Amino acid sequence: MNKNIYFASDFHLGSPGFAESRKREDRIVRWLSTIEPDCAELFLMGDVFDFWFEYRTVIPKGFIRFQGKLAAMADSGIKIWFFKGNHDMWVKDYFSREMGMEIVSDELVIERNGKKFFLHHGDGLGPGDGKYKILRKIFRNPLCQWLFSMVPPVIGMGIANRWSHSSKAGSKTEGVFESVEKEWLAVYAKEQLSSVHYDYFIFGHRHLPLEIDLGKGSRYVNTGEWLKYNSYAVFDGTDLRLEYFEKGQ
Repeated sequence: MNKNIYFASDFHLGSPGFAESRKREDRIVRWLSTIEPDCAELFLMGDVFDFWFEYRTVIPKGFIRFQGKLAAMADSGIKIWFFKGNHDMWVKDYFSREMGMEIVSDELVIERNGKKFFLHHGDGLGPGDGKYKILRKIFRNPLCQWLFSMVPPVIGMGIANRWSHSSKAGSKTEGVFESVEKEWLAVYAKEQLSSVHYDYFIFGHRHLPLEIDLGKGSRYVNTGEWLKYNSYAVFDGTDLRLEYFEKGQ
């Protein structure tokens, strides 16, 4: 392996408003341009958009610079993976048809250069958060999605955007690190290690860049978010590390 693999999540494009989102979009495009020369694969680990719903012939407007950059990267041979998050779980086949992206609904296990990765956005995993786990099942239900698709886009998009902007996905997704025992995704990762070994667990959703040694040669890495941290993870074929783009700017 002579190129890097990049992981990023929680861009929340569209939030909290047009002006702020456009500035963030420009920053993300600059980052993509920076990593493009040495990028073999790009994993977008969920909540790329603050809201996304695909009708049969309609998609949310905006984010054209971001989408154009991804299309150019895909056309150059870079493999792009898109994980459904709790804010953009209604992604269907638009990106796969237009750019050849692989859409991932839940977890993905991969092996690269002898290292085994467990990848997931992070929502609905681990202990607690029972109310959201119920909502997740409802929102991901094909019948519920079909019923929503019957609502005219001018109404449906407005309703969904208002809900998305008001949703904080629970108090567990933001804050400060307290302890490994209180990091529910680290708890989940340790449970998985009891039966299968993974070198790396990579999640988003938490909105806090984290690296935790799980023991037995395994690490939990959270990619953080781009509203505050501009954080991402990169695997160079030997090691996985957290990095920050335009930190302090």
